[in-house]
Amino acid sequence: MFGDIRSVRGMPAATPGGPRAGEAARAHAFAAIRQAILSGELAPGRRLVEEDLASALGVTRQSLRAALLDLTAEGLVERVPNRGARVRVVTAEEAVAITECRMALEALCAVKAAQRITDAEAAQLRELGENLKRSVADGDPLRYSELNRELHRRVGAISGQTVAIGLLDRLHGQLVRHQFQLALRPGRPEVSLAEHLAILEAVADRRPHNANLAVRAHLASVIGALQACDQPGQAGQPGQAGQAGQAGQAGQAGQAGQAGQRNQSTHQAQPSQQTG
Repeated sequence: MFGDIRSVRGMPAATPGGPRAGEAARAHAFAAIRQAILSGELAPGRRLVEEDLASALGVTRQSLRAALLDLTAEGLVERVPNRGARVRVVTAEEAVAITECRMALEALCAVKAAQRITDAEAAQLRELGENLKRSVADGDPLRYSELNRELHRRVGAISGQTVAIGLLDRLHGQLVRHQFQLALRPGRPEVSLAEHLAILEAVADRRPHNANLAVRAHLASVIGALQACDQPGQAGQPGQAGQAGQAGQAGQAGQAGQAGQRNQSTHQAQPSQQTG
C-alpha cells in the first residue's frame, strides 16, 4: 500500500524541510489528497490508510487526520465503521441531486457573466468555442474535456461570483467519476458540443436570459444522461474512473443531452474546476 501511494502522481512524496505538523502540514495534506482524488489517481472506494499517507506526505498522523476530516466535510472522503477512511463513492442518485444544485449556481454565473463580459473576453470565449469544435472534429475527447473545463472556469471568472465558484468547486469534486464515465461514452462530446456553444454564445452576446436557459437545458440533459447510465447495462466500463489521471483534469466533460435543439439561446481548496 505504501508503495502504491508513493507512485500516485497526485500524491507527492515528502520533501526535505516540508511542513510536518501544524496548519501548514494540514493544508499540504489536504491539497495533495484532494488533487489525487479529483484527478482520479485515488479512485472511489480506495482506502486511505493514515500511517501510509502520513509517511508518504511527510506529515504527522495528527495533521493527516485533520486533513481527512476536512475532506470528509467537503464530501470527498467518507468514514466506514471499523474500516477507517476511504474515497467517497457517490451514487448515481446522489450525482443527480448534486447536478440539480449545480444548475442554480451555474445559471447564476452565466447570467452575471453575460452582464459583465468585455469585448476582449467575448472574443476569447468565441476562440475557445472554435477550439471545442476542433477537438470534437479531431475525435479527441480528452482535449474536449480540458476545453470544456476551461469554458466553465472562464465563465465563472467573468461572473465575479466568488461564493458560487467556491460552492461549485466543492460540488464538482464529488462528481469526478460520473463526469469521466460520461465523457468516455461514444458520441457524448458530439452531443454536448451544441449545448456548450449555446452557453458560450449567449454569454459572449450579452444575453443573460438565454444564458440562463442554455445552462439549465444543458444540466437537465446531464441529469438525463446520469439516469440513463444508472440503468442496467448502461454503466461505464470498469476501470474508467481510474483512467482519469491520463486525462489530466478531464473532470468536466461529462455533460450531454438534447439541449442543442433548444435556445441558442474552499477552508480554501485548491481549485480544480470548473467542470461541466
